[in-house]
Amino acid sequence: MKKELIQEIGLKKDLGLFTTTAAGVGVILGAGIYVLIGVAAGIAGNAVWLSFLISALVAIFTGFSYAELSSMFTKDSGEYEYVKQGLGSRLGFMALYSILIAGITSGTTVALGFSGYLAKLIGNVPIWLPAAVLIIIFTIVNIRGIKHSASLNVIFTLVEVAGLLLIIFISVPYIGDVNYLDMAKGFTGVLNAAALVFFAFIGFEGVIKLSEETKNPEKTIPRALLLSIAISSIIYLLVAIAAVSVIGWETLGQSSSPLADVAQHVLGSGAGLFLTLIALVSTGNTVLLTLLMASRTFYGFGEEINKLKFLSKVNSKTRTPVTSIIITMVVALAFLFLKKIEVIAEIANFSIFLAFALVNLSLIRLRYKLPKKKRRFRSPCNFGKCSVMAVLGFIISLFMMLNLQLYVIGWGIFLTAIGLILGEIFNGKNK
Repeated sequence: MKKELIQEIGLKKDLGLFTTTAAGVGVILGAGIYVLIGVAAGIAGNAVWLSFLISALVAIFTGFSYAELSSMFTKDSGEYEYVKQGLGSRLGFMALYSILIAGITSGTTVALGFSGYLAKLIGNVPIWLPAAVLIIIFTIVNIRGIKHSASLNVIFTLVEVAGLLLIIFISVPYIGDVNYLDMAKGFTGVLNAAALVFFAFIGFEGVIKLSEETKNPEKTIPRALLLSIAISSIIYLLVAIAAVSVIGWETLGQSSSPLADVAQHVLGSGAGLFLTLIALVSTGNTVLLTLLMASRTFYGFGEEINKLKFLSKVNSKTRTPVTSIIITMVVALAFLFLKKIEVIAEIANFSIFLAFALVNLSLIRLRYKLPKKKRRFRSPCNFGKCSVMAVLGFIISLFMMLNLQLYVIGWGIFLTAIGLILGEIFNGKNK
């Protein structure tokens, strides 16, 4: 009887527009900009801002599809429900599986990035150790409840945004000193860098995982999703322009702590330490949010698939899906064994591009399949019933996937094959 009662308890609706937008911004503005901007500048040159712009367009086009779909279907299962309705349950499983892989690998990548920054303060330690401790600590925070996680995220988000705004502010006297169309490896390099830095945008789709804990989700979630993309994109573009203006793409491309070097160049050595501390807060915040949202993806599996029903059990005291949170932690810790940040980051990119392609294709299909379905938000720029934004999002997602390195595509195909097998095993009847 007690188990049945716990299973029937719903998630608590604590979140409004501000906290859901902060969650989106917080999970986007993480290790990507603090770490990958240096590598990206080495590939794209001073035109690295253009790489961020291209990645932003992918996020925006797909973001409009997510916004419309989230106003139609408000379950935490998100991508599973969207793609199931549009393309069938097997591809629905594949979409949610891809989001899950992207979310967990993102959290692991950022946790390793946290370890790298921490090593500058406390000396060399095994890179996996601080990452593992961080994942375990934030798992405990997520178990305590969504309100604790959201409140901590608001504080962390304000700190990390302040660090990026500082970089923009101190670079103002340097703006215009370089050629912003100088491409180190031509436009191909800009595209390759765009495929890499899209990692910095991963997370905005996770806002939909907060639907069942958000007040008036049909209106709040689409707004929070689009606001988080817009805010993050503007900050990324300004930071990219600022960084190359101060130290140029050659120096930026060789730096392991690019934004700290920018601050140090303008303000002195003390600023480098300050930015390192902010980077620790930023990466830590991203780990917190990615673990939270990945656990809600597991929760969504449990709600939609009978054979995985145990994942949707909610603890009666904390009102959180404890089993899903713990499994998320275990899988994130397992990915630490890969150790190489760039490998895990690009695996995340492959998975997210695949999921985005399916989500965009689903909206295109649903415009014709369910034309009378109530929508509190409708994606702009339409040709008849067809969403032009969704078509562009689908095409660009596939294009970006093909711009990843071949070994990453190989890893992606391997993980996709595993997802297809699991889909056949667990894809039972809907409730």
